Amino acid sequence: MMKPLGTTLSLVAGGALFAAAFAAGVSGKAQAAGSAAPGISVAQGFSPAISFAQAPTPSPVPAAANPAAATLSKYCITCHNEKRKVAGLTIDKLDLQNVATDAEAWEKVARKFRTHEMPPPGMPRPDNATYAAMTAHLERALDAAAAANPEPGRVPVHRLNRTEYTNAIRDLLGLDIDGRAVLSTDDADQEGFDNVASVLTVSPALLENYLSAARMISRLAVGDTSRKPMVDVFKVERDMVQDERMSDELPFGSRGGIAVDYQFPVDGEYLIKLELKRQLYDYLVGMGEPHQVDIRLDGVLLKRFTIGGEAKGMSTPENFAGNTPGDPEWEHYMLTADRGLEVRVPVKAGPHLVGVSFVRRLWEPEGILQPPQTGFGRTTNELYFGYPALKTVSIGGPFNVSGPGESPTRRALFVCKPNERGASEAARGAGPPDLNNEEGCARKILSAVATRAYRRPVTESETQVLLEFYRAGRAEEKTFDAGIQRGLERVLAAPSFIFRVASPRADDIDLASKLSFFLWSSIPDDELLNAATRGRLRDRAVLEQQVRRMLRDPRANALVEGFATRWLELSKLAGFVPDTHLYPEFDENLREAMGTETRLFVADQIKQDRSVLDLLLADYTFANDRLAKHYGIPNVYGSHYRPVKFADRNRGGLLGHGSVLAVTSYPNRTSVVMRGRWLLANMLGAPPPPPPLDVPALKEPGAEGQPKSLRERMEIHRKSPACAACHQRMDPL
Repeated sequence: MMKPLGTTLSLVAGGALFAAAFAAGVSGKAQAAGSAAPGISVAQGFSPAISFAQAPTPSPVPAAANPAAATLSKYCITCHNEKRKVAGLTIDKLDLQNVATDAEAWEKVARKFRTHEMPPPGMPRPDNATYAAMTAHLERALDAAAAANPEPGRVPVHRLNRTEYTNAIRDLLGLDIDGRAVLSTDDADQEGFDNVASVLTVSPALLENYLSAARMISRLAVGDTSRKPMVDVFKVERDMVQDERMSDELPFGSRGGIAVDYQFPVDGEYLIKLELKRQLYDYLVGMGEPHQVDIRLDGVLLKRFTIGGEAKGMSTPENFAGNTPGDPEWEHYMLTADRGLEVRVPVKAGPHLVGVSFVRRLWEPEGILQPPQTGFGRTTNELYFGYPALKTVSIGGPFNVSGPGESPTRRALFVCKPNERGASEAARGAGPPDLNNEEGCARKILSAVATRAYRRPVTESETQVLLEFYRAGRAEEKTFDAGIQRGLERVLAAPSFIFRVASPRADDIDLASKLSFFLWSSIPDDELLNAATRGRLRDRAVLEQQVRRMLRDPRANALVEGFATRWLELSKLAGFVPDTHLYPEFDENLREAMGTETRLFVADQIKQDRSVLDLLLADYTFANDRLAKHYGIPNVYGSHYRPVKFADRNRGGLLGHGSVLAVTSYPNRTSVVMRGRWLLANMLGAPPPPPPLDVPALKEPGAEGQPKSLRERMEIHRKSPACAACHQRMDPL
């Protein structure tokens, strides 16, 4: 018997952790009249009509002998009355018997009781049992009022954001495109979510982007043999240390480089070219000794180059690099030694792995990493010492095109082909091609792809529109493939694909779309869409089975990327730059490992349906060798991530993750204020208000008359009347 989806999948303990993402992804707007009950599961959340129909309506709150009214009178109304109006709240005028009339105010009261935030310190406060009883009473009343009189409001039209569009193309056509290259950045709401319909505006320039993307993607999917050669450039992070194996897709015994999953559009020749890392004055790094660099295609070695150790003549003086040049031979070599690192190779259409890496030496330098020198320009360290590193990989082509090929995308797209016998006879001049046969095949192809793209069965009128585009392309280019490309372009530019329009009457088709975009940030697959088409998705057992299946799918990582990274504010990690004098060992490898650790940890919590308490109390994490070295965890080798346990349980949970600690710190020290605010907002669902505009910043420690330690400075916050209300809550956390 399956256990209910009511643990990590709910993510509502202590606050509405999942509620904001669910509302943003499903309804397009994160708001509710009542707070969510802690036991609601994902499956229940996707069938509100069923839940409301089966939920019993609580009896009205009795007017007399009401403990809740007594609690409010004893602890709240002294300040929050019509006369004093502390914080603009007047509880004495609110109707406790009809909370729906002032739901927003009662939500605020419930939140203050839930977090024990009120009454403030120094005032009489209820015991824990009273806090719990008052919170439960208000939440039950608010939930009952919301269920009795639902006001969902107007659901705005939801445009596919860049991530959703990219994922939809991947699942529809099997193409991994770079969404950043075809669509502009999406706006985000105040919580950082970019999948909220109300902020996904549409401009003429953005519509042009969608039209251009549809044209480019349709040609790539069909295999347009008339396309001109193009160059795609893939960059390695500038500060990424390339002393270790960089990817599981690169061979053992390698270091540095990059692995690129590239979609080769047609059968033909392609040029793969490397550019190595340079230092401040454009000299190549690590050229003092010879090193070997490999270019591979699908793991097969294409060519091995040897570079370095061949500089002739006198180098530039150490302390005058960039001002005083070395000998001409030396200068020429140090500036141009990587110009010949290229290979031209025939490749079949479809996805292939391009791997570039250096052959790793069997010895490593030892010692303590020193802070960077600042007295002189960056010179000798990057002229001869250290390793050469990859800067970019360029893939250009196609040249000498031999045909569209048979890529996985073409095989999936062309579910049928025109009568081959008729086509052969036409080629020999025996007669014209069988256009009726071609159009029947085109109908089958375009209706199949449109059904997936539109997330519902297509109508006959929609099919006729697609066939009109097919006929135009077929007549213009004189080929069947050109007609399919034109019809596919119309599908990808259709409003039914780009926009998610909620049905006035919530049905299974609409539910399937909401479910897939919530868990996968993409379109429904065939199994989910078939269940919806048969009208079975609203069956609670079928719904739960589909949710569990989808969470096991790798596409569910989109839930972590789309929700968890914004919930935990991990996007700030990319902009975190610690003081290099205090932390010289911090590099891009560590930054990447910190973010990956948290994503893998949250994904494991969701997919394994663990207790929500594990988010804070788990005694394990996920680490590779770089992160394990930073944490002091022994016996972890290799760049792949694996579960590791902490001997000290205080190290476990999200609060011990380097990513969380980094985004709640200053570059040179920790911040109890930032971490307290983060906990209140992201874990307890009770964010503090913005600081008053007239509160001056604290002077730097050590200034005359100022405390010298961080602890002493924090005491100022807690003693100041203007600061105490918030800092009494934040700082102890």
